[in-house]
Amino acid sequence: MSFELGNKRKKSLFPRICGMKEKKETKENETVTSYSVEVSEIPDFSETSPTLRKSFSEADSTSRIENLCFDDFSSSITKNLDSQAFRIFAATWNVGGNPPRFGLNLNDFLPVDDQSDIYVLGFQEIVPLNAGNVLVLEDNQPAAKWLALISQALNGSPVARTISCPNTPLQNPNASSPFSKPYLLSKDPSPSNSILFFHKPSLKSVSKSFKTDQGRQLKVCNCPSEVTKKYYRYSCFRCPQPYIDDDSSEEDEESNSFMVENITAETSTDQMKYSLVACKQMVGIFVTVWVRREIVRHIGHLRISCIGRGVLGYLGNKGCISVSMSLHQTSFCFVCSHLASGEKEGDELRRNADVIEILKNTQFPKICKTPWRRNPEKILDHDRIIWLGDLNYRISLSYSETRNLLEDNNWDALFEKDQLKIERDSGRVFRGWREGKIYFAPTYKYSNNSDAYAGETATCKKKRRTPAWCDRILWHGDGITQLSYYRGESRFSDHRPVCAVFLVEVGVLDERFKKGALTPNMKVGAEELLPRSTSCSS
Repeated sequence: MSFELGNKRKKSLFPRICGMKEKKETKENETVTSYSVEVSEIPDFSETSPTLRKSFSEADSTSRIENLCFDDFSSSITKNLDSQAFRIFAATWNVGGNPPRFGLNLNDFLPVDDQSDIYVLGFQEIVPLNAGNVLVLEDNQPAAKWLALISQALNGSPVARTISCPNTPLQNPNASSPFSKPYLLSKDPSPSNSILFFHKPSLKSVSKSFKTDQGRQLKVCNCPSEVTKKYYRYSCFRCPQPYIDDDSSEEDEESNSFMVENITAETSTDQMKYSLVACKQMVGIFVTVWVRREIVRHIGHLRISCIGRGVLGYLGNKGCISVSMSLHQTSFCFVCSHLASGEKEGDELRRNADVIEILKNTQFPKICKTPWRRNPEKILDHDRIIWLGDLNYRISLSYSETRNLLEDNNWDALFEKDQLKIERDSGRVFRGWREGKIYFAPTYKYSNNSDAYAGETATCKKKRRTPAWCDRILWHGDGITQLSYYRGESRFSDHRPVCAVFLVEVGVLDERFKKGALTPNMKVGAEELLPRSTSCSS
């Protein structure tokens, strides 16, 4: 008798324990899937009692809009996209650890007659790659100076601009600083001209002075905010609202959030044609993205990822910085890299490994919770990709053979021995990527402030370098047309800058579809989007 009673107690305990586990798992699942609705998760009540079927039917009738089949809604949005063409200027430049000097002419890097919508500018070795910069403390001062020069080139010089570090008294430009000398954009100290001086500021604080469009955070989703605000319960645009960050709050230095804020009082935002939307430095690698101020409001989902491939395989003296963002309904990824150096046989395999690891390990955080939209998390998930940088691929010829072909301007024969071409043709790296035809001389390595290659003036063979097309720009994805591919002739470093201009197709949501989604009849319109198949119907 007692044995049977014990069994009954044991049996009664099992449902309780299992029930507690099931409830706990249910709560966890509800928390994880609070922003996603999967039709497959709806239980099948076809074999249950009429009472359960009735209660489910009543609940479903009141929340039918909330359980929309988002795939059909996404396809409906795709059908209502218009295609617009945007012009992108991309450039890469290894500046050899040289800080920008006053009066540096950027015309060979940023042509004055170019009127692109987006500028993607990548640098390598903006600081010397010594142990102090790699292992100890990153020097942001050269990056801040490059930002000032780029803004001056894009927006013109009549704009007065003063940058200072937060909580740091504004320095007198005539006073000496223990950190750095004052840096002037103009020799004329009159208030009507451009003056830039700063006291060792952080790159984040400096970058704010080159951004426009009051207080909008580009990190958030750029889905129609009006729909989210007015019809949160009945729409598919369930994304966090764009919000204005409080300047008084302490910002996380490691955050990938880049604010577009008011320019300083001395600067009129009406005079700025281009706004900085992203900038990031990793030791010597530095990337900046500027867009025409009219389209800043259409930029969203801004994320940045850094991969180190240098010392010990992970330090930042080599590697890449990747910028992910959306323009209207099209996703973009811009990759700026500095790959493994060396011209010994087999060094190209190390560069291949860098590319493979970058593609494998680059991961962008999830920030958009819109169920119908799938924001890319990997580089190759994006619609349009541009990869630029000092890829360091060399020419598989001896120095004398290379020099003979250079003297004859025989680019075709020289390019046949280009390591990047050989590795791509074999399918070992950059499979599916494209590059424009090269009609310019190798960009590396030049003697200081000279048009002569370093091998011509080297006193010993150890210091001699075979000329090579180290600096390259590639792209991936449909809807991209390259208009030009050329090199600049600045003697600032031992590399020549390389530039490319692209025309890209961007999906823009039809204004009629937007207006239709904002009308009071949106609930009815959403119901019409429900498929008539049994899989998505009640």
